[in-house]
Amino acid sequence: MSLFSIDPNIARAKTLATDFYTDPKYYELAKEKIFAPSWQFIGDTDKVKQPGDCYPFTLLEGYLDEPLLLTRDKSDTIHCLSNVCTHRGNLMVYEPCTSNHLRCKYHGRMFQLDGKFMSMPEFKEVENFPTEADNLKRLPLFQWGKLLFTTLGSSVPAEAYFHEMINRVGWLPMDKLEFRPDLSKDYIVKANWALYCENYLEGFHIPFVHAGLNAVLDFGEYTTEVFRFCNLQLGIGKKGDSCFDLPKDSPDYGKHVAAYYFWAFPNMMFNFYPWGLSLNLVQPIGVSECKVSFLAYVYDESKLDEGAGSGLDTVEMEDEEVVQYVQKGVRSRFYTHGRYSVKHEKGTHHFHSLIAEMM
Repeated sequence: MSLFSIDPNIARAKTLATDFYTDPKYYELAKEKIFAPSWQFIGDTDKVKQPGDCYPFTLLEGYLDEPLLLTRDKSDTIHCLSNVCTHRGNLMVYEPCTSNHLRCKYHGRMFQLDGKFMSMPEFKEVENFPTEADNLKRLPLFQWGKLLFTTLGSSVPAEAYFHEMINRVGWLPMDKLEFRPDLSKDYIVKANWALYCENYLEGFHIPFVHAGLNAVLDFGEYTTEVFRFCNLQLGIGKKGDSCFDLPKDSPDYGKHVAAYYFWAFPNMMFNFYPWGLSLNLVQPIGVSECKVSFLAYVYDESKLDEGAGSGLDTVEMEDEEVVQYVQKGVRSRFYTHGRYSVKHEKGTHHFHSLIAEMM
């Protein structure tokens, strides 16, 4: 059986071979096979609040390391551009700023805020200039409420990743989310990025690993729904705990929903609670190391520290402990594959199937 062959029948399937989590060859290959074509979260509209605002950033720093730039032009349109000058490759914008145009500090090449070439000193003699190649590369941009996403080269539209999530929780006030740096945190986890994701993708471990979370969720009612590039774990709360006030047209109306745990391939977790969104990004930084960013977006502060959306740091520490031990375990010469619980590990099977397809 090929390393990247996952039986579509979960009852027969075996998990990914351990080489995927331990061999630097597959870690490098995943850059172009999995991450470069995927849609990635790049921030929110508050990064460029006013026309003329420019915000440089690096996409998946330490892995893809792609220099990009958010701008808001004079017509109030947000753009995602390559932050690399088309002349000699200098970075265009070093720090967040406000400007009427983009001007390279190396040789003075200028661009409009939408990336279109404007002018270049001492280039009168250059033939067939300028061309489309002299514009800054413009990347696709998808916006949901305040949240922004881009891709370095996906042939799959963003809707394929986010459509089911937007339909399910689109009634939430996404345009009112406020980023809270005081509630946000980065964690360095000594485990392969995929091990962290697959742990997230099943509630099977909750009764064994998360005593506090298990106390507020009804594990017997915990379900997983699988879509093309995302899936949903629906966390049902116990009566009396903090739950959503669902609209009548919600397919979940009448249920005590304490949390919507959405995952989007390959590395984004959207955890919706009655207080807002905890957006978790898993960023590879080594074959056996990743950075997990917990980004807190709040729209109802009065519900913080209640129910499933409380004690997130404790839950993270519990998850870190187990996945770090798994990273050690998968290096064993006595372990190659596992099997799936048909009832509880649909999400992990789905994740492994997508990895196999992309690789």
